[in-house]
Amino acid sequence: MNTSPFNSQAATSEAAKQPRFGRLDLSLGKVIDGIDRSVNWLLGQQHEDGYWCGELEADSMLEADYIFVHTLLGTGDKGRLERCTNEILRHQNADGGWSLYPGGPSNVNYGVKCYLALKLMGWNADNPVLVRARENVLSLGGVVACNTFTKIYLCTLGQYDYDAVPAVPPEIILFPDWFYFNIYQISAWSRAILVPLSIIYANKPFRKLAPEQQIDELFVGGRNAANLHLPWDKKYIFSWKNVFLFADRVAHWAERVHLRPLRKKALKKAERWMLEHFENSDGLGAIYPAMLNAIVALNCLGYSKDDPQVIRAMDEFEKLGIDCPNGTPEYPTPTFRMQPCFSPVWDTAQVLSTFGDVGLPKSDPRLIKAADWLLSKEIRYKGDWSHNVKNVDASCWCFFFNNDHQPDVDDTGEVLLALKAVDNPRERYQHEVSQRAIDWVFAMQCKNGGWASFDKDNTKKMFESIPFADHNAMIDPPTVDITGRILEMLASYGYTRRDKRVEKAVQFILKEQESDGSWFGRWGVNYLYGTFLVLRGLQAMEYSYLEPAVQQAAEWIRMVQNADGGWGETCGTYDDPNLRGTGPSTPSQTAWALLGLLAANDTRSDSVAKGIRWLIERQHEDGSWDELAPGRHGESYYTGTGFPTVFYLGYHLYKQYFPLLALTTYRKAMERGELDA
Repeated sequence: MNTSPFNSQAATSEAAKQPRFGRLDLSLGKVIDGIDRSVNWLLGQQHEDGYWCGELEADSMLEADYIFVHTLLGTGDKGRLERCTNEILRHQNADGGWSLYPGGPSNVNYGVKCYLALKLMGWNADNPVLVRARENVLSLGGVVACNTFTKIYLCTLGQYDYDAVPAVPPEIILFPDWFYFNIYQISAWSRAILVPLSIIYANKPFRKLAPEQQIDELFVGGRNAANLHLPWDKKYIFSWKNVFLFADRVAHWAERVHLRPLRKKALKKAERWMLEHFENSDGLGAIYPAMLNAIVALNCLGYSKDDPQVIRAMDEFEKLGIDCPNGTPEYPTPTFRMQPCFSPVWDTAQVLSTFGDVGLPKSDPRLIKAADWLLSKEIRYKGDWSHNVKNVDASCWCFFFNNDHQPDVDDTGEVLLALKAVDNPRERYQHEVSQRAIDWVFAMQCKNGGWASFDKDNTKKMFESIPFADHNAMIDPPTVDITGRILEMLASYGYTRRDKRVEKAVQFILKEQESDGSWFGRWGVNYLYGTFLVLRGLQAMEYSYLEPAVQQAAEWIRMVQNADGGWGETCGTYDDPNLRGTGPSTPSQTAWALLGLLAANDTRSDSVAKGIRWLIERQHEDGSWDELAPGRHGESYYTGTGFPTVFYLGYHLYKQYFPLLALTTYRKAMERGELDA
């Protein structure tokens, strides 16, 4: 009896189950079995409400900031804070520092924050852990080398001078939409972080630390000898950096002489903006840094701890925590860790669209339940994006459970792909939703033909020269990975290159190709992610696989395959593009490489066969895969990108649904008779 979750005579015939690649001992039967077990595992993870939501793993900065905010406010559960300490120690590198991703180099911001967090929890500076951490921080330039966000946090505890940090004046929120410099010309995530941060900067909160908790020893040469002010750009006298530095010095002078005629009005508007963005959202921006800043900002504005707004903000913040008082199988020490956000819409759409490719019946109640959950999350509110995109109805989705203010194109495109996987009894309603969402996606297309994430034409690079913009995330430019996904989605709804908007997107992608044939990945690590999504999009739009752009991309993927048959790419490729395509093999990145090759019509090479074999051999009996980094105390490799060079993510479901999609795509190619017998 056929127990496969999909129905295919070709797939179940005895002939098809015979080895097709004897030299690699790979058979279609093994692929089918791997698909079956993966499907069953994923179905077992579905929430009773119909959605999927995997853990988002991130770095130790989150736990350090958790200790910081509770210290500043005098709140927090002592047991949780102690378990946070264990989580910080879990991530410490051999050189004493802390990195942005497992196996990465130590980062000065993380070293300072984690060192401070341990001292706030009562650790003595003579502790060997702190001695090694201190030596590492000093070798990286000390506290002065940290970014603005870190320095402002330190200011609140008296460990840095407010006069020396870049000014974040709340008056910026008063600039109207037509003005060149307004908050809707910076990225959505920076906007959510900076508005409450400006309230913090204006109020300059301060909590005095005990002498033994202070971190003067992290300043190279001592705190008194350190030059805390930002240097001028001496290479180019007339540069945007110097223009903004001059404005920063003026702003600081105005602070010192209390020349702030619009300060009260600005704070009122910033407060109102923040409170408005609390509504229909799981905390401000539904992301960790904005939520943390909002809690501190409310405190600065005089809200009491029992005020409903504070209670709600704290509740949403604490929901991000994962408490493991008994530890985990990979790391048995009790820990408490924080997630940067939740990803239910993204994970649900990815799983559902993958199931559509697998061939599960489109009337399967579990799939319809997932589709209906996604439909219930459609956003009809005109959020932040509408300040730059006029006269279009809202019909879009966000990444999170709730955030009506900041939907994004990437999630909307993936949801639209997912909805094609079901025959919904509410067919007419689903059709209407899909059509108006496609209209919204087209309205968000940038001038150059590509799509960005949260905003349209958010590309003013001069904003990256603002002194407080050293978190490297001030703009939201169009990217090829999102554009490739949108092309795949549009093709599934019948759009072709005869549509001028589609052709413009194709040309944008072709212009962005790297000289070696790969494409940069903004939202996944890295060139493997960008290249696979571009090739999928081009294939869907019937762009010939014989074209040089496609063949060169496929050759690049084959060239960077690891000796073990898999593919991997480190987050370090964002710092050094010469490393592109290099790193330990992971299931998610191996799947991306395979999907790219199959989209380029490579169905016969040893590269594909070895990659499929790699996935099958590393699949667990229960149908899952893992991406644990050896020797890293249960940490996963990070294959998701938050902000290049700044923040990375380990999506726990990436290693499940992307390999399933790769195996399914390979199976379909085998069934079409495209592979060597």
